[in-house]
Amino acid sequence: MQLVPLATLLLLMAAPAVGQSSPEDNDKLPVRAWFNELTPIKPDSDFVSQLKVPRGYRVSVWAQGLGNARMIAVAPDGAIYVSRRSEADIIRLVDRNGDGRADGPPVPVVNRPGLHGLTIHGGQLYFMTAREVFRAPLLPDGGIGRVETLIDDLPDAGQHLNRTLAVGPDEMLYISAGSTCNACDESSQENAALIRASLDGKSRTVWASGLRNTIGFGWHPRTGELWGWDQGIDWLGNDLQREEVNRIERGARYGWPYVFEDGKRNPQDEPPGGLSAAQWAAASRNPALMYTAHAAGMQWAFHPGGGFGPDVGGDAFVAMRGSWNRKPASGYEIVRVRFGGDGQATRIEPFLTGFMSTDGRSHYGRPSGLAVMRDGSLILADDANGVLYRISFDNAHGSAAAYDPPAGPMLEQAARGANVQLLLLQRLKAQPGPGGAIAVSAAAIRANGAIPREHSEYGLGFSPDVSWAAVPGARSYAIVVEDPAGSARPVVHWTAWNIPAATTRLPAGLQERDRLTGGPLEGIMQGATSRGTVGWYGPRPPKGDRPHPYHFQVVALDRMLDLPLGATRDQLAAAMAGHVIATGELVGTFAEPVGS
Repeated sequence: MQLVPLATLLLLMAAPAVGQSSPEDNDKLPVRAWFNELTPIKPDSDFVSQLKVPRGYRVSVWAQGLGNARMIAVAPDGAIYVSRRSEADIIRLVDRNGDGRADGPPVPVVNRPGLHGLTIHGGQLYFMTAREVFRAPLLPDGGIGRVETLIDDLPDAGQHLNRTLAVGPDEMLYISAGSTCNACDESSQENAALIRASLDGKSRTVWASGLRNTIGFGWHPRTGELWGWDQGIDWLGNDLQREEVNRIERGARYGWPYVFEDGKRNPQDEPPGGLSAAQWAAASRNPALMYTAHAAGMQWAFHPGGGFGPDVGGDAFVAMRGSWNRKPASGYEIVRVRFGGDGQATRIEPFLTGFMSTDGRSHYGRPSGLAVMRDGSLILADDANGVLYRISFDNAHGSAAAYDPPAGPMLEQAARGANVQLLLLQRLKAQPGPGGAIAVSAAAIRANGAIPREHSEYGLGFSPDVSWAAVPGARSYAIVVEDPAGSARPVVHWTAWNIPAATTRLPAGLQERDRLTGGPLEGIMQGATSRGTVGWYGPRPPKGDRPHPYHFQVVALDRMLDLPLGATRDQLAAAMAGHVIATGELVGTFAEPVGS
């Protein structure tokens, strides 16, 4: 065991006012943090009797000698598939005779370096590394057929490379991409996020952001709402940041890295673009529940009910791998997240404990993977000792109910902003302003001409240079770029507002962040695209499509706008109503040939 106090000045003592760079420096204080790595102890044959579960439940060894067992997926035939990070493979185990133990040694199914997340859906095994997502059909013997690469360009993982995935009730693939760091301004908006992709991997969006590392997530079996467990920031002390249970919705932000818990500011970092922590907090969702800091939540399993004790249906179980940044240590357990009749999380309580020694200096395992078996029992992976534990209920009868969450909530959220009119062609031109038409131009785009590939997502993906004629009396300008031929009809590629009245040109290559700074860009706000990101999202029509039209729409307004961070195109349109004094647009086209 290593126990090292780190009275590091991660947060500096408040300096005299004359030396402060920001008023927010006033609350910076020293933090006493710990590197507290517990000593691993190999469990003996009697260890399972030391594990504590509620009355009526029992724990047994289902399989052992498995190495670095991580995530678990249960096949329709009851076979158990387990990813092993160190061994870089997925193994399959079965209990054909129903004696509560796996029959024989594990059978390797597939190898890939960095393999971690896996799920089974529609007769296919989906699995992933840090940057790739694969799919292969399950064969009658439990093996797999030809492996297909669905995605090969997820952003670099950095600190959190253990990514997970699952198929939602809306028949879409959800991928958790943790942050590359403890707390930082990410270079890719797909990090610290939950990503939604089509099952073939050809299209994807950022579903939610500000999630530091949500390895465990799932859909409530009755409501169909998406929930997840997010791991907190390290080095803030023993009790910060507490772990979070979040209801995860499309377009929502969950605070990381600048605020956490109920809006507390992370004093290590400040939002970019001159934003305050208060502004960031106002745009972020607070967690539904919080749990002990540094417990390190891993795989999340909703129980559909049946075969596992009373009133279990609709509750979730989460494996806590255990801390290294807290004294005393936390985690090393399974917790139960209780949900009410309305499908909302109400409390978190320990369910299985005993992996930590009574003196808190050693551990007998690191809980990692967790899943519901066909008979309703839980199966838990210990990635330190290669053991799979089965948790059953003495008086359980039958089997687990079908896990079939309704798709409605996910489909409704995904449909927001789709199949609506273009901003200028139909909406704002119905209420023309007195300023008439604005002449709009772009340095690299002629009217109805091709958009250079470097501005597309197939190329370098940076914003083009856009200019327009000044409008007398304008207090501000806004710009919206839409593709009416895109899948969302229209696809939103750019929204920006509060462009100062004196600014009539946006240079190429703008930062992809909420607020821009510097000279004529100072104070310009950028909102959400259909991709779920902020800032310019370049053209990305399917390869081989006919050229798509991209409408660069500029609006002159008689006021500045007050909109939340990450505002959508529809929120922008509503705020502009009644304040438009002139409009104008430039149309460019883009197509990506097959084979490019």
